[in-house]
Amino acid sequence: MELIFATHNLNKLLEVQAMMPEGIKLLSLEDVGLNDEIPETAETISENAVLKTDYVRQRFDLPVFADDTGLIVPSLHGAPGVKSARYAGEHRSSKDNIDLLLKNLEKESDRSAYFLTAISLSINGAPYIFEGQCNGSILHNRTGSNGFGYDPVFQPDGFDQSFAQMDLLEKAAISHRGKAFKKMMEFLETSNIDK
Repeated sequence: MELIFATHNLNKLLEVQAMMPEGIKLLSLEDVGLNDEIPETAETISENAVLKTDYVRQRFDLPVFADDTGLIVPSLHGAPGVKSARYAGEHRSSKDNIDLLLKNLEKESDRSAYFLTAISLSINGAPYIFEGQCNGSILHNRTGSNGFGYDPVFQPDGFDQSFAQMDLLEKAAISHRGKAFKKMMEFLETSNIDK
């Protein structure tokens, strides 16, 4: 089975490819020749994932999935949330996003946070949503050089390392994206959908 992963993010692609079971070939947007910047204009993380899936599905007759992820910090009223990738502006700089997050948390004692991922899967025009959540807290300083996005300042509950200190498989086993992806894979393996 061939599955298009609707992303231009190489880090996400590598992370998901590491979780992919045998028998499923993952295609990136580059593999199918789609270089468009897919709009992410919805109000929720799930709706953004659906927008991306629909955009690609209209152009290719292959099963496609897309994900959207947000970092939710309750003491910042849920920010960065759906705007996590553009928290510090449209230039989408992870460094600037982290700088702004740490600045906004300087006077906050509650540094709890969680990542939420929604995966939208479209097969034969039917939509399916799978969600995963990872609870943790925001560190005072960056630690680690792996991962991407907010990984250097996010420490998952029950661990003494940031996501950026973990390798891909360690992170995938507990991450928001890993949990959502596992739900999608279980669905694909147990459903009788004509792919």
